[in-house]
Amino acid sequence: MVKRVVFNQKGGVGKSSIAVNLAAISAARGKKTLVVDLDPQCNSSHYMLGEEYLDIKPDMRDFFESVLSFQLKPLGPESYIHSTPYENLFVMPSNPDLGDLQSKLEAKHKIYKLRDTLEALSKEYDAIYIDTPPAFNFYTLSALVAADRCLIPFDCDEFARQALYSLLANVHETREDHNDALVVEGIVVNQFQPRASLPQRIVEELLADDLPVLNTRISASVKMRESHDVTCPLIHLAPKHKLTEQFVELFQELS
Repeated sequence: MVKRVVFNQKGGVGKSSIAVNLAAISAARGKKTLVVDLDPQCNSSHYMLGEEYLDIKPDMRDFFESVLSFQLKPLGPESYIHSTPYENLFVMPSNPDLGDLQSKLEAKHKIYKLRDTLEALSKEYDAIYIDTPPAFNFYTLSALVAADRCLIPFDCDEFARQALYSLLANVHETREDHNDALVVEGIVVNQFQPRASLPQRIVEELLADDLPVLNTRISASVKMRESHDVTCPLIHLAPKHKLTEQFVELFQELS
């Protein structure tokens, strides 16, 4: 069973899109798959559940509130997991108010609670994908502690390239201090424009620095926006589309 965190401190790089579409492909191939949404923006939750995610309880805020009040064991971790419209695909949905608990969780050093919960669920699932906020905070650290693989979306921007080295340093520090099993699985080049010179140059520079850039490139496409608008992962919305095929190729590269 693989526990994979999708992480970048920069917003707008496609974390939720990558996490949900890889998870949907995994589920479509018969693997029981769980998405854990730790981002208060709730993009992954909305992507899979539509507007209904706002009414689904208990969610990840309830989970972390139970951690603070020591009530997790009576309720059980499976109580926070909800089915999606797609076979084999499940979600622990986020909450817009998740950030309100962060300082209390940090003060009480609760960064291992998510790891322990996902470990308890590991026999029930074939794959777990964790979506994270666009910041290195308590929730991101909890995800890195809980996961065994880290996938880094990258959108071919010069500022993103500069931030990448700080991100990798944070992952390395987390591995040293909290989770020696964590590995950087690869950098996903997202929203790629093959005919533009800047993206090509930046990717070449990453490769020259011996960074683990994956072979698959995810193109910029309006189809992704359409997928978000109808809250339907690409493998179900447009299985033969070029963008879907790129995600399938990425999934196979990671397998």
